[in-house]
Amino acid sequence: MTKAQLVESIAKKAKISKKAAGIALDAFVEAVTAALKKGDRITLVGFGTFMVAKRKARTAKNPKTGEMIKVPAKRVPKFKAGRELKAAVK
Repeated sequence: MTKAQLVESIAKKAKISKKAAGIALDAFVEAVTAALKKGDRITLVGFGTFMVAKRKARTAKNPKTGEMIKVPAKRVPKFKAGRELKAAVK
């Protein structure tokens, strides 16, 4: 599903315009992004939890050259599906 299809689906279900649904979706994405930048967790009961995970520094092999390179530690976004979402997809 693309963003445009998601906006259309939201607009139909909420009985609002596509423009309003697009604005709401953009606001949601911005809010989640801002919270994750601060290191916060976002929990939507039944849907899931957005969080930040820390990856350790490591060495990896460049598949093209075979050379070993150092990959620095970094923070990455992570999503854990909630019980109801898991059951719905099952």
